[in-house]
Parts: sequence; C-alpha cells; structure tokens
Amino acid sequence: MEQFGPGVAVLLGMLEGLTEYLPVSSTGHLILAGHCLGFTGHVAVSVEICIQLGAVLAVVAYERAKIRSLLSHANRERRSLRRHLHLHLPASSFMRTIRTSVGAHHHLWFLIGLGAAFLPAALVGLLAHEWIEAHLFSPRTVALSLIMGGVVILIVETWPGTVRCTVLEHVGLSRAVGVGLAQCMALIPGTSRSGSTIVGGLLLGLDRKVATEFSFFLALPTMFAATGYKFVQSYHLFNTQDLLALFIGMVVSFLVAWAVIAAFLSYVKRHTLKVFGYYRVGLGTIILIVL
Repeated sequence: MEQFGPGVAVLLGMLEGLTEYLPVSSTGHLILAGHCLGFTGHVAVSVEICIQLGAVLAVVAYERAKIRSLLSHANRERRSLRRHLHLHLPASSFMRTIRTSVGAHHHLWFLIGLGAAFLPAALVGLLAHEWIEAHLFSPRTVALSLIMGGVVILIVETWPGTVRCTVLEHVGLSRAVGVGLAQCMALIPGTSRSGSTIVGGLLLGLDRKVATEFSFFLALPTMFAATGYKFVQSYHLFNTQDLLALFIGMVVSFLVAWAVIAAFLSYVKRHTLKVFGYYRVGLGTIILIVL
C-alpha cells in the first residue's frame, strides 16, 4: 500500500482543487487516484475528505468581498426587521411584515435560505456516512455515478427550462431548499456536489452563473462541516508526518481551487455544462471497461 506522504498529498491536493468546483466529482476522482496509487483504507478516506478544507477556504478567499458585503447588508436588514417585529403587533400585521420582509430583506433571507439548504445533506450525511464510506467508496460506484450524472447534465442542458432568477441574493427560501435537497445526491461518490447543486439550481429556474455561485456558497457550511467532523473522528489515525502532508495537500488544493473558481465562473457565463457531461460519461465508461 502506498504510504501517505508529501508526494501523494500534492497529487491529491491538485486533483481536489481542480475538480471540487467543476461538476465532475472531486471525491470520485480522489477515490480513483487512491485506487491507482494503492492508497486505500480508513486513512485514505479521511484524507480524501479532510483535504477538501483547502478548496473551501479558496471560496472564502475568492468571494471575501461579496461575503463581507452580504453579512453587512444582512445585519442591517436584521436590525430593521427586528424593529418591526415587536410583541404588540397583531397577528395579521405580524404575518404581513414577515411576507413583506422576504421581498425587502434579500440578503438576510439569502443567508436563511443558505442555512436551510445546508440541513438536508447534513442530516442524511450524519445518519448514513458510515454506511456510505463502507459500501460506496469504490471505483465501480464512482463510474456508475459519473455516467448517470453526466447523462442528467446533458439532458438538462439540451432542454433548458425558463430562467426565473438572475441575481444571487434573490434565490429565495424555496429554491434554496430545493438545491439543498439536490445536494443530498452528492453523498454518493461520483455524483458531484457542485454538479448536483448546479443542476438542481438550473431545474429550479436559476441562471447558470447564479446556480454556480449559489453552489459555491453552499459549499462553505457543507464542506466545513464535513471536513471538521471527519477530522475530529479520524485525528488519531494521523501521525505528525501525516498531518504535515495533509497540510501540504490542503495548501495545494487551495491554490489550484482559487484558479479554477475564477476560470469556471467566467466559463459558465458563455457556455453550457455539456462538455462536463460528455467527460463524465466517457470517464465512467472507461472505468467500467478497465475494472
């Protein structure tokens, strides 16, 4: 079995950064790389999940100005809404204020929607992660998921629906929850978290760029929770050299992911996701033939 060291960490970090925000499944590619390297087992699974921290920090760094603006506006909207929601309001006025606030406090409701979108996958993952890691972290599962996800992307992009939302902050609670439910599919290795959330957003009427940006923002709570939970669970499996190698892998994934985020956001403004659908179907087919 290949030992986890700086060389493997750099390779996995590059692969993670390159694939995390593209609709091709970073976990699937890491599993395939680990299989080719002979790097498998509990430590490998933990590394494949924890190394994602570098990629999620890349979103924080890249979108830092938008995140600051979003939090600042949401805080002002929260204070404004709080002034209206006092105990002496009659029930009818209370509900009218809530309904009005949805349209008037976009940033605040965006954050509420983001939190609601995070919950479905968090709950399912918490309940089923051990079974998933034991039974689905295999090249065959990845191959089948790549093919099925690729077909879905091709169908959605061939017959696109009506675009109803072109501004990120206007996604709304119901659409956010819908995207969050779609993210549950990404718990199956090879499906792709970004792929499932972007496609879910497109099906719900989001503009392609908005769907992509919302997918990036949804990655923040989702991946912070997943990597943090897994690291706490598996910390005892790593020695000092392993932790150093893991840190190197995270740094590499951060740098590569930063470049990919910028390039992908520019790409989706002008192009469909069909090329990724074809790539997934082709790669999945090759894997099934080779297995």
